[in-house]
Amino acid sequence: MSGVLEAGADLGGRRSGQPDIRRSRLRPADLLPVGTLGLRSRRLRAALSALGIAIGIASMVAVLGVTRSSQSHLLAQLNRLGTNLLTVGSGAGLAGDEVALPTPAAPMIRRVPGVLAVAPTAKIGAANVYRNDRIPVGHTGGLAVRACDASLLDTLQGSASAGRFLDHTGAPVTVLGHDVATALGIGHVTRDTRVWLGGHWFTVIGILDPFPLAPEIDRSALVSFPVARQVLGYTGTPSRVYVRTDPDRVTQVADVLTATANPANPYSVRASRPSDVLTAQIAVRESMGTLFLGLGAIALLVGTIGIANVMVISVLERRAEIGLRRTLGATRAHIATQFLTESLILSAIGGIGGILIGSVVTAALSHSQGWEVAIPAVALLGGFGVAVVAGVVAGLYPALRASRLSPTDALRTSG
Repeated sequence: MSGVLEAGADLGGRRSGQPDIRRSRLRPADLLPVGTLGLRSRRLRAALSALGIAIGIASMVAVLGVTRSSQSHLLAQLNRLGTNLLTVGSGAGLAGDEVALPTPAAPMIRRVPGVLAVAPTAKIGAANVYRNDRIPVGHTGGLAVRACDASLLDTLQGSASAGRFLDHTGAPVTVLGHDVATALGIGHVTRDTRVWLGGHWFTVIGILDPFPLAPEIDRSALVSFPVARQVLGYTGTPSRVYVRTDPDRVTQVADVLTATANPANPYSVRASRPSDVLTAQIAVRESMGTLFLGLGAIALLVGTIGIANVMVISVLERRAEIGLRRTLGATRAHIATQFLTESLILSAIGGIGGILIGSVVTAALSHSQGWEVAIPAVALLGGFGVAVVAGVVAGLYPALRASRLSPTDALRTSG
């Protein structure tokens, strides 16, 4: 009969006697609101938990960023200054003065194949430099006087920040290294700029830029060889020779320098490569970076434990919510997904905050040191990935514990 329902059928077309089993579903669109429910209701606790992860990630990003920035700066210095600079010397005596090399050391070194430039220097131990003649004798401040010629600047590939370099004239003039000029308070050069050097007045004609590969030049007031002989009692024997070599023949030249500089006693001479100091600094900073990465990992572990603790407490506090959702049809997988999502969001927020904090710290330190900011991509992507993994680890047990609660037990305990 038209318009009359069949017996045993309801309005939905389901026959009587058959239960209405509709599978509960958790839509992706509902996952975020459900997963952030606990975070939105307890914002302060969530922020403090995320801060623990942020501190760990920030320390790791900052360590990697600062280490990479400093390494990039040192490598740039190596590329600019070159690794083909060698120094030849006989060390220092008991009084701290440099031991003299044989007089023909520099001319003999120039004859070695692969040598591009040679610059002999001599430390004048009996002379000191002062700002004026009223400074008490002995208050040297660690500053030295060194004789050289015009080849020094080219061999070291240096430059003058003010004025000019020495010439071959016998005028009582001097060029100050960077540290000497700073110690004496001389920032610019005029016709009246003078210093008291070796018991005589010397006119300052130039100030040098720093020499990272020759710091002893930074701490020296330089005079020409003719002036050193006439005024300061220089005997003509060098005490240190700088050698610029062919980059492809550094090792071969270094192997013969000692015997060439002093054939009679080659074991008393030492040839070194100053760039090895910068290379050693890179290695030291890498090792220090590894140490601080370990400390950052410890901080991250503490943050992970903090999130796990917060999630366990959240499960205990929200037993009524869990029981109600289970009663309304939510499956164990839905409950586990909810709490695991909450842990992931919490750690992701901490990870993003840590990346931002670490990047700001790296930029600030690099700017203060004059370095170019260089944060490796692995620090940014890896930091976020580590934070996500930490969230999974921290939220796995609380999520499983929440999913195993039966609706009746959860409601009974909460009541």
